[in-house]
Amino acid sequence: MLLFALEPQSPFATTLAVALDVPISPHEDRSFADGECKLRPLVDPRGADAYVVHGLHGGPDLSPHDKLARLLMFIATLREHGAARVTAVVPYLAYARKDRQTKPWDPVTLRYVAQLFEAVGTAQIIVLEVHNVAAFQNAFRCPTMHLEAHRVFETLANEIAASGAIAVASPDPGGVKRAQLWRESLEQRLTREIGFAMVDKRRSAGLVSGGELVAGEVAGATVLLLDDLIATGETMLRAAAALHRAGAKAVVAFAAHGLFFDPAGDVLAGEPIARLVVTDSVPPFRLGLASPAARKLQVVSSVPLFADAIRRSHGAWRP
Repeated sequence: MLLFALEPQSPFATTLAVALDVPISPHEDRSFADGECKLRPLVDPRGADAYVVHGLHGGPDLSPHDKLARLLMFIATLREHGAARVTAVVPYLAYARKDRQTKPWDPVTLRYVAQLFEAVGTAQIIVLEVHNVAAFQNAFRCPTMHLEAHRVFETLANEIAASGAIAVASPDPGGVKRAQLWRESLEQRLTREIGFAMVDKRRSAGLVSGGELVAGEVAGATVLLLDDLIATGETMLRAAAALHRAGAKAVVAFAAHGLFFDPAGDVLAGEPIARLVVTDSVPPFRLGLASPAARKLQVVSSVPLFADAIRRSHGAWRP
């Protein structure tokens, strides 16, 4: 196995290498005056089962499309020089939210990104909690491994459940299946009934409305509010406020990816959200230690999920 990290000093990559007990293979990364770059492996990839780690979140130095281009070119280079199989390990997959046409002449950007990965010879892709799993799986023709973020949150959920009744909620109709899967997992593990709720939300032309109607029973429960990502935090705040009006004792907001665009630091500091939990798929650099919401924030590692997925993939591989 060869493990490459296009940001080799990132905490995620270094922790993953330790978990797998393999070194990060070296590569050359040169930038030119006009912004072009050159990436090449510094070990012979011929015949190797190679894994390339690169999250596609924007910033602080590169945009999502810069990162996507770098990842695609490096995968193509490994294939060019004989790697038997190349797997893209992508903690956060950019462009996954635009997975269907909702307006005339809309793009389906997720499918276009999938076609780019396939065009450079990507054998498979491993991602954490995409926006719409069915759309993701249908977009890719190469094998995919989709890791569910709620598995990262199980220990914390157990601690919360020990103090009383809990319920799982989705902040919008689109995330109902994600929340239902977590509820089912919790019920099986805790061997007791877990409440469930969904908050109404509508989005059109970037404007969010709704957030008043709660379908489900949350009275007296601590609600685990689960979403795939947090951008400005408005969706989470609306949902948390609605859940409190419906009788929730407290709301703990969980998300796989914390993007935290302005004004998330102020929005998420509001009283309706008692705690804020995300994975390490995206470093919370936009939130900042001085942000009012930072005092609520807890980052849980998704590395064990990725390490297990890579070990299973490599163990089952036959050249």
